[in-house]
Amino acid sequence: MTLAEAQRYCTHVTKQSGSNFYYSFLFLPRPRREAMYTVYAFCREVDSAVDDAPPGSDPKEQLRRWRIELGAAYQGTPTEPVTVSLAEHARRLEIPRDYFEELIKGVEMDLTHRRYATFDELYQYCYRVASVVGLICLKVFGTRSPLANEYAVNLGLAFQLTNILRDLGTDAERGRIYLPQEDLAHFHYDEADLLARRYSPGFDDLMRFECDRARDYYRKARVAVEAMPAADRRALTVAEIMRGVYARILDRIERSGYRVFGPRISLPSFYRLAIAAGVWLRSRLRPE
Repeated sequence: MTLAEAQRYCTHVTKQSGSNFYYSFLFLPRPRREAMYTVYAFCREVDSAVDDAPPGSDPKEQLRRWRIELGAAYQGTPTEPVTVSLAEHARRLEIPRDYFEELIKGVEMDLTHRRYATFDELYQYCYRVASVVGLICLKVFGTRSPLANEYAVNLGLAFQLTNILRDLGTDAERGRIYLPQEDLAHFHYDEADLLARRYSPGFDDLMRFECDRARDYYRKARVAVEAMPAADRRALTVAEIMRGVYARILDRIERSGYRVFGPRISLPSFYRLAIAAGVWLRSRLRPE
């Protein structure tokens, strides 16, 4: 497979996903945009090895193969379309292999962890599947500020917590509960009620607490980016678009009265594009 064919494959995977991230990538220069398409496609395919595993397949074996293929990408001998493209971008942008290894470890946790006793345990999962992706993105964006890592870690945690809150119902159908057991106990909301997708005053209190926690990570990310030099703030325009989108999803969760067991809370495409355009325009008009 040629590099151009591999890139077209990654671009197709990203476009077909309908992900919130796709709209933000459109505001990147082409070389960086193609790198983000490739990173997204890799994350998507590794995640699908567990969450969308075909009947009769072995997710552990699939992840083992992805580890081998990742090693091949860094040794210059990849065979999968995603890793053919990834090998080139990772070399050019100097993305550490450890970041991708950590991501695979995070996805693998879904095979062994269906409950999290404490937030510290959940933090490790969120760091691996979301914050590490943010650290990879920093290499694509070309940031230089020492605050960028702090920004990426906190924003990744905010994104993942937001996803956990809006997907409580679908995760429960898979037998997974990501909210810490210590939090359920504190607010007297029983695990059986969550698995049965029941609302209650205790559920509302629990959700209010978890939304406040997610919002605090958004706040930490905002504080970090506002303290960066202008060049780095501009480099993070795409990430700031995503912060705008996901923060508004969190707003909708709260405004719905935490009714997350029905249709998935999301934003219309035109709204996501409007957010993206607004963030991009403000980044260009903001004084140095």
